[in-house]
Amino acid sequence: MVASMAIRVGIIGAGFAGLSTAKVFKAFGFDVTVMEKEADVGGVWSASRRYPGLTTQNPRTTYELSDYPMPRSYPEWPSGEQVQAYLQSYTEHFGFDHDVMLNTCVKTVQYDEAAQFWTVTVDQKRPGESVETKQFEFDRLIVCNGIFSIPSIPEYAGVDAFTTAGGRLCHTSEFTKVEDADGKHVVVVGYGKSSCDVANATVGRSASTTLLARTLIWKIPKKLKNILNFKYLFLTRMGEGLFRYIRVRGFEKFLHGPGLPVRNGMLGSVESVVAKQLRLREIGLHPEKPLETIARSTVSLVTDGFYEKIADGSLSIRKHTEIVELRAGEAVLSNGDVIPADIVICGTGWKQRVPFFDNQMTSRLTDENDNFRLYRSMIPVSVPGLAFNGYNSSFFSQLSAEIGALWLIEFFSGNISMPTDSEMNRDIDQRLAWMEERTDGKHSKGTNIIPFSVHQIDEFLGDIDLRLNVFKRFSQWLMPVVGPDYRALTKRLLARHQAKSKQ
Repeated sequence: MVASMAIRVGIIGAGFAGLSTAKVFKAFGFDVTVMEKEADVGGVWSASRRYPGLTTQNPRTTYELSDYPMPRSYPEWPSGEQVQAYLQSYTEHFGFDHDVMLNTCVKTVQYDEAAQFWTVTVDQKRPGESVETKQFEFDRLIVCNGIFSIPSIPEYAGVDAFTTAGGRLCHTSEFTKVEDADGKHVVVVGYGKSSCDVANATVGRSASTTLLARTLIWKIPKKLKNILNFKYLFLTRMGEGLFRYIRVRGFEKFLHGPGLPVRNGMLGSVESVVAKQLRLREIGLHPEKPLETIARSTVSLVTDGFYEKIADGSLSIRKHTEIVELRAGEAVLSNGDVIPADIVICGTGWKQRVPFFDNQMTSRLTDENDNFRLYRSMIPVSVPGLAFNGYNSSFFSQLSAEIGALWLIEFFSGNISMPTDSEMNRDIDQRLAWMEERTDGKHSKGTNIIPFSVHQIDEFLGDIDLRLNVFKRFSQWLMPVVGPDYRALTKRLLARHQAKSKQ
């Protein structure tokens, strides 16, 4: 064993972040316990949260963990059900499925400063739906409940009258049965991937489907000109380098310096292809802003058949408007229109919260604007024994979490030369200010790192002195970043720990 079995690690959440953290920590000899409120593993891929039409945004090979490939029988863009099955098999393959407690909702978390351990109180659903309250003690606590844990639904005027008359208001993650739309007038709020997926899935079943897009954003086809997979453009180091990071180094100095015209030309060419392929001007859905604005939020892939349904009129879209009031069987829009509405489905984002922490602890984790203050998106300043993993909106969420877990191994082992508290706070201040500027404030409370996922992974590896194979790093400039590129890193770090323990 590399670590003493007496070191107890509690992990909250069983999505990609929680499961990859558990797997890594168990490999290093820690005693891990994963607490998950749902009845299955998967996080956003859980059966209780999968909306109709849910698929990955990443192609299969760019969305698998480093040492556990997805089944080759999976399609290029796996379904939500397939991703959940993959994560379940991951826990079984690496032998920690019995360390995952399902139907276990964390209610409170308290830290004993003197004894230096965490007490976690949970409610566990038992057979027959009875609930049992239990307490667990941990030496380390890692929060992996994710930034997509609490649905955000607007507080519409008139909602009581709407629901009393039989209307339904819900989040996309709560609309899990497409047959619920049969014969109904469906209104979907938002223009992100989940909104477009859900609206698309209800067409042909609903009496009508109307999508409300307050703001138009760029959407990227899965294949440009129906030939080139988007992963060759956006899931490479070159694709990431086209956007200016907080610090530019190496070839990126050229792209954002003397080579800026080249960089602008590359993005301009892609923009032209996308607009023409999707016929955005013909159907009136051109965002009228540069393609590079995708760096302010996220890359949203085109839902298969979505624009075709808009073009043929089977899916209605209302631009630059939103709901101001709900009434019995209808919704009143900000432009004065009144449209029929039996079900209103909101793809209006998520709230980033940790409800199991008390106000005092929350104030140590966030600022006055509720932004999370985490060094490297992982560590709160001056809160010992606590870490976060998966608190980043990343192109490579699974890989960011896995490499993040290696970083946490070294952090908890005292093998990272950490900055002082004042230096960490200064770094956090700079990053939050940068995020605020580049995203127009839309940075998911300080957790958005898109499109700079590989930059963050490089920072993790630099801190723990693990270098990616030079050939692999070079190839990633033109070829998509994939999990197996990083397969050897866990073994190399294990070997380092084992050698150190023998000294």
